[in-house]
Amino acid sequence: MAKKGKKFEEAAKLIDRTTAYSLEEAIELVKKTNFAKFDATVEVAFRLGVDPKKADQQIRGAVVLPNGTGKTQKVLVFAKGEKAKEAEAAGADYVGDSEYINKIQQGWFEFDVIVATPDMMGEVGKLGRVLGPKGLMPNPKTGTVTFDVTKAVEEIKAGKVEYRVDKAGNIHVPIGKVSFENNKLAENFNTIFETMVKAKPAAAKGTYMKNVTVTSTMGPGVKVDPSSVAVKN
Repeated sequence: MAKKGKKFEEAAKLIDRTTAYSLEEAIELVKKTNFAKFDATVEVAFRLGVDPKKADQQIRGAVVLPNGTGKTQKVLVFAKGEKAKEAEAAGADYVGDSEYINKIQQGWFEFDVIVATPDMMGEVGKLGRVLGPKGLMPNPKTGTVTFDVTKAVEEIKAGKVEYRVDKAGNIHVPIGKVSFENNKLAENFNTIFETMVKAKPAAAKGTYMKNVTVTSTMGPGVKVDPSSVAVKN
């Protein structure tokens, strides 16, 4: 662990923690300070001026990143009949009903996202205790409870990411890999940034975008100056 700590410290020296960088500079620094031997994930973290305890200040949803995340998500679809055939044709990795419910109850988790048709939610709801804590429960707000299984599967495969504010008012979203070209990371960042700006609850008071940081899996965080990000209206 000491070795990793030393590398982290070396990387952290390249960053001025008191400075909020432009997006371009921040992405450059994230790449420079990445010392992982694998293709690390680049993530953005938002600290928002919201009170997540209040129902009208909950922020949750999903957005398709223009350049994907660099990881193909494995999708499990709970559906029957025609909808099951549709899900298979759209490229779902696993499609079924009760047999997969039983497998999950026995500890099977070889998937990243679950999509369910609304008529299946009575059954899927039984898995709430197992799926809830892992953040895997399908939800209409993120487009994962739907009869349009084709669209749901295709969007997830194309690079759809879910976001949800935690108890401390933070949201973490992956925006790609360090191997991505800078402009592709920037495009993905802009997409999620715009989504956050539009998601501002009317009830939120004071500074909304308190802190924006980009980081790689094992690297130090780099602050981004929100005013340097061009947001389309």
